[in-house]
Parts: sequence; structure tokens; C-alpha cells
Amino acid sequence: MADDVTLTIDDREVSVPPGTTIFGAARQLGIDIPHLCYDPALGLEPTSSCRLCLVEVDGGRGPVPSCSHPAAPGMVVRTDTPHLRETRRLLIELLLSDHPHDCLTCDRAGACDLQKYAYEYGVKESRFAGEPVTVAPVLDGPAIVYDRSKCILCGRCVQVCQRVQASGAIDFFGRGFETRISLPPGQTRDSSTCAECGNCIDVCPTGALAYAGAVGKGRAWEFQQVATICPYCGCGCTLVLNIAGGRVVHITGRPGLGVSKGLLCVKGRFGTDFISHDQRLTEPLIRKDGQLVPATWDEALGLVARRLNEIRAAHGPDSIGGLSSAKTTNEENYLMQKVMRAVVGTNNVDHCARLCHASTVAGLARAFGSGAMTNSMDEFERADAIFVIGSNTTECHPIIGASIKRAVLSGKTTLIVADPRTIELTEFAAVHMQHKNGTDVALINAMMHVILAEGLEDKPFIAERTEGFDDLRKAVEPYTPEMAAKITGVPAALISEAARTYATAGAASIVYSMGITQHTTGTDNVLSLANLAMLTGNIGRPGTGVNPLRGQNNVQGACDLGALPDVYPGYQKVADPASREKFEKAWGAPLSPTAGLTVVEMTGAAHDRRLKALYVMGENPMLSDPDTNHVEEALKRLDFLVVQDIFLSETAQLADVVLPAASFAEKDGTFTNTERRVQRVRKALDPPGQARPDWQILCRLARRMGHPMHYDHPGAIQDEIASLTPSYGGITYDRLEGGGLQWPCPDAGHPGTPYLHKGTFARGLGKFHAVEFLPPRELPDDHYPFVLSTGRILQHFHTGTMSRRSDVLDRLVPVGTIEIHPDDAARLGIADSDRVRVASRRGEIELPARVTDRVAPGTTFLAFHYREAPANRLTIAALDPVAKIPELKVCAVRIEPAAAAKS
Repeated sequence: MADDVTLTIDDREVSVPPGTTIFGAARQLGIDIPHLCYDPALGLEPTSSCRLCLVEVDGGRGPVPSCSHPAAPGMVVRTDTPHLRETRRLLIELLLSDHPHDCLTCDRAGACDLQKYAYEYGVKESRFAGEPVTVAPVLDGPAIVYDRSKCILCGRCVQVCQRVQASGAIDFFGRGFETRISLPPGQTRDSSTCAECGNCIDVCPTGALAYAGAVGKGRAWEFQQVATICPYCGCGCTLVLNIAGGRVVHITGRPGLGVSKGLLCVKGRFGTDFISHDQRLTEPLIRKDGQLVPATWDEALGLVARRLNEIRAAHGPDSIGGLSSAKTTNEENYLMQKVMRAVVGTNNVDHCARLCHASTVAGLARAFGSGAMTNSMDEFERADAIFVIGSNTTECHPIIGASIKRAVLSGKTTLIVADPRTIELTEFAAVHMQHKNGTDVALINAMMHVILAEGLEDKPFIAERTEGFDDLRKAVEPYTPEMAAKITGVPAALISEAARTYATAGAASIVYSMGITQHTTGTDNVLSLANLAMLTGNIGRPGTGVNPLRGQNNVQGACDLGALPDVYPGYQKVADPASREKFEKAWGAPLSPTAGLTVVEMTGAAHDRRLKALYVMGENPMLSDPDTNHVEEALKRLDFLVVQDIFLSETAQLADVVLPAASFAEKDGTFTNTERRVQRVRKALDPPGQARPDWQILCRLARRMGHPMHYDHPGAIQDEIASLTPSYGGITYDRLEGGGLQWPCPDAGHPGTPYLHKGTFARGLGKFHAVEFLPPRELPDDHYPFVLSTGRILQHFHTGTMSRRSDVLDRLVPVGTIEIHPDDAARLGIADSDRVRVASRRGEIELPARVTDRVAPGTTFLAFHYREAPANRLTIAALDPVAKIPELKVCAVRIEPAAAAKS
């Protein structure tokens, strides 16, 4: 390793690593050199275009740009001399010569870098007569306003779009005085690669780019800022809420802050106005004479406590079930399962992880001993190869998707993609295997066949750290690439190429999501990926691992804190006498040793009238669960249904009691993101009306049911969690103020764990599992000739409860569509945007068609966010036998023009 470089800046000596620029060395000393086009905190590259960062170097022929000039041994640098100040004044005057002087009314006033430097250098007016830009501000889409008259052509927005977000939607066009930044000629935002992330707004040093919804609603000093965690996907990005007049006016990132380093996606930046939506629940509701009517908290909680106690007394505690929530905090999930177990007396508690990643928990726990993402998000850019399978990463986990694109663009990382659809990442992939839905095991087994046949396995790793290898070798032997090609539809040569690329990389990472898990073979799919990682030794090191991307903001935390029917917090088994005794002592109540019902099993039990009451916190099974017609019938057969939520969801509309809850912005707590990072959620606003945080509601209910439960603050709940959950043992609110901590974090001195299974697996030896290919439960036939796969799109989230109540998000994609291949559409006489009828053996819906070659012939895709076209009215409730996850990725449907269906 080369020695550090020592230089002197403004009479102060500093030592920096080789390759550090003068700008970087000055920052290390706390010296802020003026700059407009460059900012390393934003991940931008130096372009030396604004020239404000010029510095003098002794012995040099003239000033040099500090952003790009490397520090050298013995260099003597001056950053603030009379000559430099005069040069900077001149540059600022040139920029102001054609810049509007409307600072009194500009929204960026007080946060404008050009304004700041004009003030700092005493530039009151420009001696130069530039030609002002007279083009009016442009709003192309619902979110981002571009005022070209304020654009100084610094190029920050171009860099963040091309190099950081890796979307490449905007660039410089024109020459000389006609130079402008825009989308390519002829493109609109809808037809471009713009992801509507808005990161260009944050990096703009002037008011040229702004959020349309915030214009005229306040300047920088008028906003209270509160940093908290995004309520959407599992990335766990830090949002800065900008608050004025008791409302969140807009969201910003902060360079270098949080797991995303200040970057945000369209949902994080523009999707939080649901907080102040006029449909928020503001008072309890109880059903009288068939109608939901307002009630007091005493009435509502009194009714809930009385009915639950009555049902428990008459039918036993296992006649009651509870659905916890991946959208609520760790502390609230902990209390929900505690109430169900210690107060009600049942293990019938589950949440939506059952519908998305139950097979991850089951499969990875069997193979490694721990059912969580093995590595950290920031390691993707250090991987030599990344294998993405069953994950539309740029839409479902946009910040991680951007990091994968950056890794590829850096030239260091080779990307392999396996997906039945053509997704954005396929454009960046060296290998794209478009396999048939539900054939993952055959594909992965064939890759392992190639690795073994060519001697590419990691023999020392297998010998020292695993067991069951001989069984695996025998299992994959028949899966030649040629055999797998017949099952998967992927050419044998592509399978072999993918296998070699993955196996020969120095550090290879597997990334997957619900395209792997939501199958009747979901656990087998996960076990196959674990096999592949162990076979090549790609586990227990940085840049490697098996990395499931969790779907919701706190689905990892809800699992960690025991919102599952067979485990207490920390995955301690309810059937284990020692674990049960530990929690009985802590909670002061006898606990059941019998594992409870899963989400889909509770629906079945309600349908059979074995489950009498259901308490739903922050979930919406009427849209999220398979076979909606069956779910609706089951919920209507309950004797008593309680829903605790922030909106009157489709499920809440069926409830006997509705309890108004606080949103993520109205309470304190923690979320755990997909990489096991526990982060602080901070209260920024008071809940509307009589709405209350979920943890307070649960405590009040427990007391009403005769079980004392008192906490002054969620921090006290976390302290209890730490005392009972070894992996969270060292996590406190005080420690989280400095940033998140990744579990396992067993004690107060532990720094957290960036990657798992270093040196040894959680179970000791990693275990290979021999897995055979099994087809999906329901395949196409003459009556239902198409395969339907369901999933998510970038602009919406889960059942749309939040995102459909966001003005920007719903205007971007207001209507759900079904994707159908052009060949199939032509054969059926369907044109793009035509309304079609889609039917399965369980139900039917009508919606517009989107004719696209993103899907393969014979397959279709439908997002499940839209209540007007509920995808799960079509899906099948066939379950994985181990994880009990439903097969939401494959069912058989029939499609026909809506007009023909009615005639």
C-alpha cells in the first residue's frame, strides 16, 4: 500500500491517500473551497467546468481546478488569495449576467449556492450584459419543474442522472449560447428513461429544478426538517421531511445521509402526501345497524376487549387471530405479537411476509441457520459478478437497482439476469436468461451441473464449511443445460455462460426477490440459490452472499420481532420449552406451545368458521391475499373483525370496529431494512384528529383485557426487545442516533454485522439440499391458455393504500394494465389500451391491455396495486408446503376483448 501524500494547504499540513484531489484534502482540513459543478458527497465526478474551485499551487504556472487536480507530496496550496477572490468574483458576475435577479420570490432563496457565493464575494450586480433566457418554466409530468432561465449549466443534474441514478434521461444539447439541458429531442418524460426520482432537484445549486408541489409554499429557513425512514420498500432510505404549517410540504435527501447516501426514488420523494390526505381516519368507528359510525375511544376499545374476551371464553384463544404489519414499527410488531400471545393466549399471529418472503426465512434458515440477507447494500458495487433472479430491482428496490447499474457501468461488475420478463436490468446484463415462470430450480440446477462438470466448484470451501455435498452432486447430475433448456426455454449455451460467469468471479453476489419466493416451490428455489452460493464459496465474504430484497419497509423487522406463528422475537421457537419459559417469565403469562395459523390458513379457518375473530393491524388482505373472492367470503363469516389502519381500506370496510392509527411520520420507533439495519423513525407531526400510534392503541387494549402493559415511550419497548432478543441485544435509541446498526448486534459494545457467516455459518456447517424441479401447481390449458404473473411497478406500492393516495404517484400511473405480448394481442384482436376481460378459475376482472414485448408469448403480467382491477381475484391459494406462501407468480388465465366478453 502506497504511503500517504503530505501537502500544505493555507499553511496547514495534511496527509491524504494517493489519488486524493486538492479539493478532497482541503475538505479533510475543514476548508470549503467554492464549487458549483462538483460535489463528492453527491457521488459526482469532477468536471472542472465552473472554475470556482481554482486554487494556487506554489511553483505552478497558474491556478488549477482543485476538484480534479491530484494532491502531490510537498505541494503548497493557497485557496483564498486576492487574485483568486477576484477571479471568483468575475466568474460569478458572468453567471449572473443572464440569470434572473428574482431572489426575493425564488423558492431556492437561502439554499441557492449561486446566491451564497454572490453574497460571500460581494457581487451585487454584473458588469456584463448577458442575454436572459426567456423560455418559460416547463412542467413535463406531475412532479418536476425546469426553469431554464435559472440554469447555470453546471451539469450536476446530468451527472446524477447518468452516473449516479444511471438512468441517462437528460444530457447537454445545443452549442454555445444555445446550450441547454433536456431530454433527447422528441422525447417526453413518459417516453424517456426518466425514473422521476427527483435526485436532479436535490443536486441543482440554483432554483432551475424544483418540485412542482412545493413551489410557493416556503423557503429553506421556513421549513422544520426531520430525518426519518421511508415507509415504502425495504431499502430503508433516509427521508428529510420539510414541514411548514403542520404539513409535509416536500421531501429531500441529504448528501451522504443514510443507506442511500441521500438518493431517493419516486415514491420516497413524491409519495408521502398521503400523510395529510383528506381520507385519513381521524376517529374510531363501530358498526351499528350495518353502518360504520363514529365512536369514542372508550366505546371502541371497550367493545373490542369485551368481544375478544367473550369469544376466547366461548371458543378458546385459538379461535382468535391477529395480522401484524410490515408497515408499522419494530416496537409495534413486538407488542402485537405480545398481545396475541400473552393477552389473548394464541400463536395465531402472522403478517404479509407470509405472502412475500416466508420461503426466504424457511430456506435460508435451513441452509445457513439464518433467514436474512447475508450482505450489505453497499457491497453490490464491490462485487465482480451479480446474479439477479426473480427481482425487478430498479422498479421494486430502486436505490439498490441504481447501485447495480453503477456497478456495471464502472466496468468492474458483470451482471447476469434471469427473469421471465424483459426488465430494465436486462439492458445492463452480459447474460439474460428469460426462463419460463416457475422453472427456477431446473435453471439453477443446470448452472450447478455446468460448474461441477467443468471443475469450477470451490473444493476447499465445500470440504471445510459444508455438508450434504454428495447428495447435491447426485441431484444436479441429470440437469444438463440441454435438459434444462427444454424445461426453462433458455438456450443451453446461455445457461453454461451464466454458470461460468458466476463461478469464475472473484466475488459473486446473488440478488433475488419475490420472483423466487412466491411459488409452491418457493423454499426449494431459495435452497437452490443457497446451494449455488456454497458450491462456489460465494458466502461469508464482502461482495458475495445470498441477498433477498425484502418488499416492505419493515417486513424484516416484523419477522425479527416475532410476528410469525411459530417463533417469538429473535426466531426463538414457540415449541422450545426453554424459549417459552423465558418469555413466560418476562411477560407474566402462560404461553401456548403450539404453532399458530399462517395468513392464508387463517383465511381458510375463517371460511370454515373455526376462526371467530380477527384483529388486523396495518394489513389489507382484501387486496394482498390470493383468491380475493374466497378472502371476502371468509372475512364476512367472522363473528368479529377489527381493523387498525390509517385509511378505511378495503378490509376496514368490512370491519366491526375500525381504529385510527398514526402514520410513520407521526410516531417514534424503528424499522429494520432489508440488510438487517435497524434505523430510527422520528415523529415529525401530530396524528390527525383522534388517531393514535399503534403501540399506544395496543397497550390500551391489553389493559382493557386485564393485562397490565405500560410504556412511556417506544424506546422503553426497544429496551425490552433488547433484553429478550439476542440479535438486538446491543441496540438502543441512543446508539441509533449516530446511524443504523445491523444485527446481529449482541451487546452495547458491538458495532453491528455488515455480512453474515464469516468463518462459520449460524448453524455451524452450511447444508446443501438436493432439490428436484416441480412444475407450478396450475398450468395453462385450452380453457385458460395464458400464464399470469403478478407483481409491482415503480410508481406504486403493495395494495395502493398509500401510493394511490399520493397525487404525483397516482397521476403518473393512474390505471392498472395487463401486459400481453404483441403476437398474442394480434391473434386475439387486442390493440394497446383496449379493455380486456381476464378470467381465471377463481374470478375475473376488466382493465386495459398494455401490448409489449416485455413479456414472452403466452405469458402476462399484472400489478396488484389497483382496487379497480384486483389482481388477486385471479390468483391461486396453492401453498408452498414448508413456508405456506401462496403461488402468486403463476396461475392460468383466459384473456379476451371486453366487448366480445359482453356480447
